Amino acid sequence: MARTILITGATDGIGLETAKRLSGEGHRVLLHGRSEKKLALARDAVGGDVPTFVADLSRSADLCDLAEAVARETDPLDVLINNAGVFKTPEPVTAEGLDVRFAVNTVAPYLLTRLLLPIIPAGGRVVNVTSAAQAPVDLSALRGERRLSDMDAYAQSKLALIVWTRALAAMNADGPTFVAVNPGSLLASKMVRDGFGVAGSDIGIGADILSSAALDDRFEGKSGAYFDNDSGAFARPHSAALDGQLGSSLMGVLNRLIPID
Repeated sequence: MARTILITGATDGIGLETAKRLSGEGHRVLLHGRSEKKLALARDAVGGDVPTFVADLSRSADLCDLAEAVARETDPLDVLINNAGVFKTPEPVTAEGLDVRFAVNTVAPYLLTRLLLPIIPAGGRVVNVTSAAQAPVDLSALRGERRLSDMDAYAQSKLALIVWTRALAAMNADGPTFVAVNPGSLLASKMVRDGFGVAGSDIGIGADILSSAALDDRFEGKSGAYFDNDSGAFARPHSAALDGQLGSSLMGVLNRLIPID
């Protein structure tokens, strides 16, 4: 059965490759990006009548507009793939005073998911793209009160993503399914080239697992789980992601950062 799937950060890398694969299998993909020009190129690469949405995920107002535009375009939304991410950037602080890694990698997908939940059916899925790089979260850094190095901010933001994946899974026991996926380390994305100066491995490795997480039966009944594609299996994330006290405190901070009740 054809599904309707929104992919954030879909103008290049794993996001674009995943969109091409899912569209090629007959699914309706919706593409998000920061640039109209890049979205036009992505739409051409995917082919067909592909809806596109421009939004800066570091801005909460853009996220609210994005959710409204998606809801106008489709209902239901079967799958949300929160793929967009930031590692190194010349502008590490957002206009709202947050570290851009926390803003884009953690807060934005949380807000977007919360806003779109009303149109995601119980049998739908939310796939959160995390990383093997995970570190305990400094809540003062999440609030924008302390600056971190690029890697520290990135690793903490990706662990925070796992924390809220688990929290929303627990809060929505009847569905949809929430999963966090490490698509593979050092794949051939722009982020890896810019951040680590290496070409990286086949980007298709990441597209394969994101497509699987969106559709395959092996992810049924796995809400709240973490899938590590480096090992090719469901796995335990960093122990800090399983710390109930940290999780409760982190969710409190997140809920204060987003513009919804």
